[in-house]
Amino acid sequence: MASRVNTSFTLIPNQKCRRTNHQSSYFSNTLDSDHQLLSTLGDFKVLPLEIFHIILRYLSVKDIGMLSMVSKTVSQHITNYISTSSGSRRLLLQNFHDLLPGTKEDTAILEHYRALGLLFKRCTLLLPTKERLKYIHKILSEVSCFKFSGCSTPLQCLGLPCYGVFLQTLTAGWDEIECHRVYNFLCELTNLSRKMQTVVCNKPGSSRKLELRIRLFCRHVLLDHWTHRNDSAFWLTRILKPWPMVNQARLLYIIFGPTTSHDGQLIWQEMIEGPTDESSLKGLAGAIKLLYDTGTKEWTADDVISLLDELSVVPREWLLENNARLLILSGNNICFTFMASKAVNGRAIELARLIVFLALVCEKELYCMDWTVRMMEKVSKVFNTTSERKSFLQNVANAFACVTMEMLQPVMSGERDDDDRGFLNLFHLLHAQANFHKELLYLTMNVLSS
Repeated sequence: MASRVNTSFTLIPNQKCRRTNHQSSYFSNTLDSDHQLLSTLGDFKVLPLEIFHIILRYLSVKDIGMLSMVSKTVSQHITNYISTSSGSRRLLLQNFHDLLPGTKEDTAILEHYRALGLLFKRCTLLLPTKERLKYIHKILSEVSCFKFSGCSTPLQCLGLPCYGVFLQTLTAGWDEIECHRVYNFLCELTNLSRKMQTVVCNKPGSSRKLELRIRLFCRHVLLDHWTHRNDSAFWLTRILKPWPMVNQARLLYIIFGPTTSHDGQLIWQEMIEGPTDESSLKGLAGAIKLLYDTGTKEWTADDVISLLDELSVVPREWLLENNARLLILSGNNICFTFMASKAVNGRAIELARLIVFLALVCEKELYCMDWTVRMMEKVSKVFNTTSERKSFLQNVANAFACVTMEMLQPVMSGERDDDDRGFLNLFHLLHAQANFHKELLYLTMNVLSS
C-alpha cells in the first residue's frame, strides 16, 4: 500500500532557507561597513581617540604629515589633534629668542616649522583656500611672535622667520590666484596696507618703529625664504604694485635700505651725506635686479628704470657716487639701460657726470677701469649722429674737470674732515681719471692698429 505524502510540510524548509538568506545578507552588510571603516582607519580603528593622540606624540612632525595622507578620516583625526591644547603645545614651539643665527638650535626650529607647514598643507588639502587660511590662522594665532607687532624684541626673535618658512612651505606650488588670496588675507589680518600708507606718506623716519616692523614682516614672512627668484619677484610685486612709483621707491628703501647695526633702524641720510659702501646697497641692488631679470609681465624695463630713478631721490637726491655704486651692483644690463635712457632723453650732461663717478667707484673698489670705458663706448652708440657723439665725449672730459675742481675747492680752502675724506676722495678721483684715460688710449690705439 502506497503511503501518502503530507505536502503541507514541503514549504517549511524553503521558508527556513529564506530566513537564513536574510540573516546572511544582514551580516554581510554589517561586515562590509566595518570593512570600509577598517580600510579607512586601518589598525587605528580599534584604538580609542585618546590612545591615537598618544601615538601621535611619539611621531615626528614629518611622520605625522605622512600619516595624514593615508585617508580623509585619519587626516580629520590629526586635524582634531592639532586643535587640542596638548597638540598645539607640542607642535607650536615658541622658543624663538636668544638663538644665534646659523646655530643648531636656530636651524632645528626653522626645520620644525618647515615640516609643520607641510603637515598643514596636507591636512587642509581638501578645503577651499579661504577656509584653509582661516583654519591655519585660528591655530597660529596662539603664537604672539607670529603677529605683526606681537613681539617686543623683533630683532632678537625668530618668530617671523619661522612664520615665513611655514608660509613658504604651505603655499609652494599654489597658482598665482591662490597666492593673491594669501597676500590679501595677510593684508587684512595685519592691516598692512594702512600701515604702509602711513610710512610712505609721512616724513621719512617719523615712524621708525613702524618702518622697522614693515621691513621685518615683508622680509622675514614674504620674501626671504623662496629658493626660486620668480617666487620672490611675485611677492615683491604684490608689495609694490598697488602704490604709485614714488611710493614704490620709498617702500623699496624701507624694505632693503641700510640700517644701523644696534637697533635695526633705517639710515635715511646714508645716501645723501657721504659715499656709502657696498653692504648698504646690496639689498636695493638685489631687489632691482630681481624685478628686471625675472621678466614678469607686471614689470617692463622702463618701469624698473623709472623705479631706479625715483629711488635715487629717497628721501632727497643721492650723491652721484652712491648712484654709480648702485648701478654697478645692479649689473651690466640695468646700468646700460639706465644710461641709455638718459642719452635718449637728452640728459647728456647728467650722463657724463655719471660716467665720472662710475670711474671713481671702479678706482676705489679696484674694479677694472676697462669696464667703464667699454660702457661709455656702448652708450655713445645710442646717439644718432657723429656730432652728438663728439659732444657727448666732450661732456665727459668737461665733467672730469668740473668734478675735480668741486673736490679741490674745499681742500684748497682748508676745510678738512677729521678722517680727511675730502682729500682722499680727490686723490682717488685723480687716479681714476688717469686710469680712465689710459684705458681710453688703449682702446683708441687698438682700433687704429686694427
